[in-house]
Amino acid sequence: MSTRTYYVGRPNVVDRESFIQRVHDMLDRKWLTNDGPLVREFEERIQNYVGAKHAIAVNNATIGLELAIRALNLTGEVIVPSYTFIASAHSLRLQGITPVFADIDPVTHNLDPLSVEALITPRTTAIMGVHLWGRACNTESVQVLARKHSLRVIYDAAHAFGCSRQGRMIGTFGDCEVFSFHATKFLNSFEGGAITTDSDELAAQLRLIRNFGFIGFDKVVRLGTNAKMPEICAAMGLTSLESIGSLIATNRNHHALYQQELACLPGLNLINYDHAEKNNFQYIVIEIDNARCPVSRDALISVLHSNNIIARKYFWPGCHAMEPYRTEQPCAAQHLPCTELVADRVIVLPTGTDLQPADILFITSIIKAACASA
Repeated sequence: MSTRTYYVGRPNVVDRESFIQRVHDMLDRKWLTNDGPLVREFEERIQNYVGAKHAIAVNNATIGLELAIRALNLTGEVIVPSYTFIASAHSLRLQGITPVFADIDPVTHNLDPLSVEALITPRTTAIMGVHLWGRACNTESVQVLARKHSLRVIYDAAHAFGCSRQGRMIGTFGDCEVFSFHATKFLNSFEGGAITTDSDELAAQLRLIRNFGFIGFDKVVRLGTNAKMPEICAAMGLTSLESIGSLIATNRNHHALYQQELACLPGLNLINYDHAEKNNFQYIVIEIDNARCPVSRDALISVLHSNNIIARKYFWPGCHAMEPYRTEQPCAAQHLPCTELVADRVIVLPTGTDLQPADILFITSIIKAACASA
């Protein structure tokens, strides 16, 4: 057993000298928050990178989703996949909106447009798609549904910075998209996020809500909150952004090595990325086919944990099976068969700059041994 512990989402720490220099400059300016120069630079770099007209930096992606929901004046019901991080649903429910859980495509793990259309009612005001694992939703089908039923579209793009759909960068779809730069993301700003949009009006409303609804020093023109990104987070975000090429290359190499080492195992499938698209390769996701794999998903998790490999069951058991939704929508599982299937099959493994090839060989050796001895 290894004396080291391997975690999913271990932070990538990049050029320390560049980061420290930005911190020194920030302290010399004595401008620590309130739309400082580092935040403005970070926003400009994001919008240029993804090709969006506007980027609004926020203190975390969950608040980013909440701001987008408020700025779009959503009410009633919003359709969202159940197979996602709980923040997608909570961002709606906390504002009195009912998240209506749609099923996923069992191959892509993304929102199933047929399931979405079956759930649209007169109370539906929007669709919230999630680009899971950085692999883009079927944005074309979602947009068709949105136009047909006069719905707004938000994308939870927490996984998808640096990724594309048919050559178009994530960050330019729907009414807006929300990125996460949390410490566990491949590109982090300690805590943070950003909303991208091509709408001048929406961007203006998002900036108002982010800062209590203030225009100028004294005038408040709408309900708002404090969702500002502090300068030190922007400093880390800028430093991370400068290393995005090497971060993605590390993830790509790790994915290839996992793929090489696990290819021989029956019933154990590593999800692939479309090499015709841009990908960040942020997640190492394996699916266990219990009919073919000699070891069950939960048994393999136990073996990995016993060897200090803290693999995760993302996103088990699905939002619909967590509170308060489990109590409020007790029959939701009836139309979520693929969600429940995938949630019971997935394991996410460690990756990132904290790992060396030898670490991946150790992790895959444990998986091979578990399969061999089952």
